[in-house]
Amino acid sequence: MEFTAKDVMALRERSGAGMMDCKKALKECDGDIEKALDYLREKSLAASAKKASRIAAEGLVDCFVCEKCGVGVIIEVNCETDFVAKTDDFKNLVASLAKHVAKKNPASVEDMMAQSFSEDESKTVSDVINGAVAKIGEKITIRRFNRVEGIVDTYVHLGGKIGVLLQTSNNEFPAVAHDVAMQIAAAKPTCLRKEDCDQAELEHEREILREQAKNDPKPKPAAIIEKM
Repeated sequence: MEFTAKDVMALRERSGAGMMDCKKALKECDGDIEKALDYLREKSLAASAKKASRIAAEGLVDCFVCEKCGVGVIIEVNCETDFVAKTDDFKNLVASLAKHVAKKNPASVEDMMAQSFSEDESKTVSDVINGAVAKIGEKITIRRFNRVEGIVDTYVHLGGKIGVLLQTSNNEFPAVAHDVAMQIAAAKPTCLRKEDCDQAELEHEREILREQAKNDPKPKPAAIIEKM
């Protein structure tokens, strides 16, 4: 069966695969678009398997808040290069996965991969990831995510290198909540309250501050340093 340029475009729109891959799939499947879709899915699985041993150390952190349902999500998705992390295809994938977590509430990354994708129930999240691997050409992995319900604020810094999902007890001071989220991104606190902090870690930080004070061009008296 012959196929036309319109068939190639239709397959490309439905699969997200490259033009040459779509042409090859239609040729292999005698112009049958449905069979060509299956062919491309099978090839994407093979492509993912080949890339599985690669290291995916770059990527993005993104947040999503559904104000209507009171759900907030933060997710980290990794790829191999910073170049891919900056592309619209990868950014859109991460945003879609964040929305999926908000809607489907998976218990773990493994659970999420097996779920039907919220934007296309005919596919699993694993299918979506494999399709993205075939299209983008790099290993892609969901590293981690968190989902909370209630009053939340988010902050994403450095183009997706740092992200914060903050849950608060009320929304009377949204500007303050956002400032706190920004402070968390900058300071990277390890706990919420002072009494929750590991005492050994606190003493370690105090010792660093003492040494910094001693090495200051205008050193402070020892009595003041000890109170820092």
